[in-house]
Amino acid sequence: MRLKEISVLIGKALVISMPVNIWAQSENVDKPNVLFIAIDDLKPEMGAYGNEIIKTPNMDRLAAMGTLFLENHCQQAISAPSRVSLLTGKRPDNTRVWDLRTQMRDMIPDIVTLPQYFKENGYRSLGTGKIFDFRSVTWQQDEQSWSDPYLRVDNSYFHDGQRPMLYWYQNPENRAIAEKYLEKASENGLTGNEAIRFAHQYFKPSVESADVPDNGYHDGAMTVLALETLGELASGKEPFFFAVGYHLPHLPFVAPQKYWDLYDREEMPLAPFQEPARNSPSLAYHNSGELRTYTDIPPLASFSDQPYGIGLPEYKQKELIHGYYAATSYVDAQIGKLLDYLEESGLIENTVIVLWGDHGWHLGDHDLWCKHSNFEQATRSPMIISAPWLQPSVTSGPTEFVDIFPTLCDLAGIPVPDGLDGLSLVPMMENPDEVVKEFAVSQYPRGNNIMGYSIRTQRHRLTYWIGEGFRTTVPFNRDLMVATELYDYKNDPLETVNVADESEYQSVYRDLSRMMLDFFSTQVNNPEHIGLNR
Repeated sequence: MRLKEISVLIGKALVISMPVNIWAQSENVDKPNVLFIAIDDLKPEMGAYGNEIIKTPNMDRLAAMGTLFLENHCQQAISAPSRVSLLTGKRPDNTRVWDLRTQMRDMIPDIVTLPQYFKENGYRSLGTGKIFDFRSVTWQQDEQSWSDPYLRVDNSYFHDGQRPMLYWYQNPENRAIAEKYLEKASENGLTGNEAIRFAHQYFKPSVESADVPDNGYHDGAMTVLALETLGELASGKEPFFFAVGYHLPHLPFVAPQKYWDLYDREEMPLAPFQEPARNSPSLAYHNSGELRTYTDIPPLASFSDQPYGIGLPEYKQKELIHGYYAATSYVDAQIGKLLDYLEESGLIENTVIVLWGDHGWHLGDHDLWCKHSNFEQATRSPMIISAPWLQPSVTSGPTEFVDIFPTLCDLAGIPVPDGLDGLSLVPMMENPDEVVKEFAVSQYPRGNNIMGYSIRTQRHRLTYWIGEGFRTTVPFNRDLMVATELYDYKNDPLETVNVADESEYQSVYRDLSRMMLDFFSTQVNNPEHIGLNR
């Protein structure tokens, strides 16, 4: 769908019409609240982004209220590094969080997070759900970041007080199977999370539907808590920063039956190109290891001995895509409840809303599933920012998650702290034709020694794979180069051919390489450029 067509779609979908508000230019009015909505593994699959099959009326409604960023990219396509980067405004090489094990404050004890900064500037900062990845912070989701203890759902928020089994499952048949393995775990002396991990070795389906209300699963129960919290915040005198983090559509794809019923599985769109790109390096790919941890997947994988690829049969691909869509529609319904409350309470008139998915997700393209790459489907991520005094818009300039921190500071009228790696996107919100940067930067490691750095302009993507433990905090050395990729999204939107060595693309390659090296030079104090010639 073209940008103009999407703009028309957003215009037609406009639900709330608000006049331009210039309160931010005055010191005599209250600061805006911030509702900060994080969605795990959500790629830009919604009506507002041009998907005509998926049912996302509430995210589309939010897009119609704010600015839809069409070409937004994460800094690293995996949860913990992406979230730490977004929430600190610093790139992964500066946070030194590149995996699912490293604690953010072990690397930089005094780092200041976005909710922490708002707390220090007069906001009441609260959070619930998945904001940071739990593996990168303390149990309290980084207690320095919040004014109050982190909010968690207890059994009272679930339908009939019944939590899902093994974290996720509510279907009666699945609950019975899970109970059997938990009993075996108990016989082995295991309890709590250890018992659940034991059961997951034998029973961990990738999808589930159950005839339960929304609060039968965690995201619906959390929405009940979030609505209670909004009610309490509405009566307060201080502005709030409230972060609500949804777990779906992360695997497993679980949702109430009514959201599965929105779709015909036979109509689910299979990825049209399910092969490696011609001339591309094998290290650009993976073997969908995250998906393989689900017990119904390994028996179906036909390329289990290869370093990349998985070869799922079409019926399973359609089931997974069906599950992803159902889970997305389920989360969309929860967002609708939050928007309804903001409207009914009047909070909508003075609340900035930001919605983001922490990275993209492969749905079979290149025979890949999950994230964990520098390809388009892994790095491109949804972002919508609504400020009630700014007109709705759609913008196609490159943006990044490190831009959220300075943008929210700008919208809230608080000083942007020194040392952030992103730029305020308010100029693009005020004028959708404005471009604040030439490219977005993503990265992804392979093993302990190789890092792939990818710059995405409005048309091209250049990726450098660099060995010997290179990071951008030290001068670049071309001798460490392992492989290069170049894709042209105007001529080849499915990334079917790596054109880095094609003669007709050498001018493009040199221009993008210059951008890459210029970027590298900004990350070190004394950059040493090693020429552009191949």
